Amino acid sequence: MYQIKTYNAIAKEGLDTFKENYQVNTGQEPDAYMIRSIDLHDYQFEPGLLAIARCGAGFNNIPLDACSEQGIAVFNTPGGNANAVKEVVIALMVIANRNLIEAANWSAQNVGEDISLRTEREKSRFNGHELFGKRLAVIGMGHVGSLVANAAIDLGMDVIGYDPYLSVDAAWNLTARVQRAATLADAVKGADFITVHVPKSEETTGMINQELLAQVKPGAILFNYSRLGIVDNQAALANGQLGQYVTDFGEDCLQDNPKVTITPHLGGSTKEAEINCAKMAVDELTQYLETGNTTNAVNLPDVVAPFTSQHRFTIIHRNIPNMLGQISTAIAKAEVNIDNLVNRAKGEYAYTMVDVGELTAEQTEILTTTLNQIDAVSRVRLLDRPKQ
Repeated sequence: MYQIKTYNAIAKEGLDTFKENYQVNTGQEPDAYMIRSIDLHDYQFEPGLLAIARCGAGFNNIPLDACSEQGIAVFNTPGGNANAVKEVVIALMVIANRNLIEAANWSAQNVGEDISLRTEREKSRFNGHELFGKRLAVIGMGHVGSLVANAAIDLGMDVIGYDPYLSVDAAWNLTARVQRAATLADAVKGADFITVHVPKSEETTGMINQELLAQVKPGAILFNYSRLGIVDNQAALANGQLGQYVTDFGEDCLQDNPKVTITPHLGGSTKEAEINCAKMAVDELTQYLETGNTTNAVNLPDVVAPFTSQHRFTIIHRNIPNMLGQISTAIAKAEVNIDNLVNRAKGEYAYTMVDVGELTAEQTEILTTTLNQIDAVSRVRLLDRPKQ
C-alpha cells in the first residue's frame, strides 16, 4: 500500500516536525506528497519519495530540477479550479464596468435621514456600461480562457482569443463564435476588456508590457488572474491608457491607486475548486504509483499505456543519445523479453516504460541493479500488474 501525505500551507520550518510525527505514527516514510502552497525549495527530500502532486495549476513552489535529478515525478492539476477563476473574472468584469465598488464605498460612507434623496441626486456619478456588445480579448485559450470566452459569448460580448499554442482539446471546448487573433497586438487592439490566462514561463513573463499597452483602446480594463509577473505592473500604470486594472496579485506599486482593484489571490479559492484539485491530485498519484502512467506531469512527459504484462519497469533518465540502447541491452543481457516499450521526452529528461513477462528473483535483482547503474538514470521502479 502506497503512502500519500498531504501538506497544506505548513510553514517551511514546521515541515520537518510534521514529517517526523508522520514517521512515528505510521512507521514509514511517505511515497508521495500532495501539496498546495508550501514552498519546497531548499527542502531535503526523502530518498524514497516517488512523486509530488500540487493541487493547483502553478508549480513555482516546487524545485523541478532537483526533483528530476532525484527521480521524483511532479504533477499539477490544470483545470481543477478553472470554473472558479472563470466566475470571479466574469463577476469582476461586471463590477468594474458598473463602478460597483466605488458606489458601494460611497453608500457606506454616506448615511443619514436624507440618504434616499442624496442617492437619487448623486447616483449618476456611478453610471457604468453594460457588457452586451463590448469586445473582450482573451489571452490564453486553455482551461480557464476557453471558459471565460464561452461565458462572455453567452453574455452577448464580442470575443477574440489569442493562443499560438491552442491545443486540439481546447479548440473543441470553444464556441465557434470566438474569433482568433493572429498576434497578441491584433487581439488587444480595440478591446474594451483584456483578460490574461496563460501559464508563467520565460516567454510569458512581462508579455503584457508598456509597448503592448500603448496599443490598447483608451479606457480599456485589464484583468490578470493568471500569475504575478505576466503583466508588467509598472507598465500597467505608466501611460494612463487603461481605465482600470483588476488583478489577483498585489504589489507595492499598485497600492492606493484608484484605477486598481486588487483581490487577495482569490481566483481559484472556492470549496468546490479545492475538492476538484484534490481529487485530480489523488488520481494522478495513484495512477503513477500503481501503473507508472503519467498524466499532467510537469517535469516528465505524459505517458499512458495499457498495463497488460506481468511486470513494468519505469525509468526516469536524462534525455541523451543511446539511452534506449543501454536500457534494451541491459534487459537483453538478463535474458528477459520486452513485451512493450514506450519512451517520451520532455526537455532535459525522458521517461521510459518497459513491460516484461515473468521474472525470476535473479533476473529482477540483476536488471534493477544494472539499470540503476546507468549514469543518466535518476530512478528505476519495478511494478507488478495491478489486480483487476
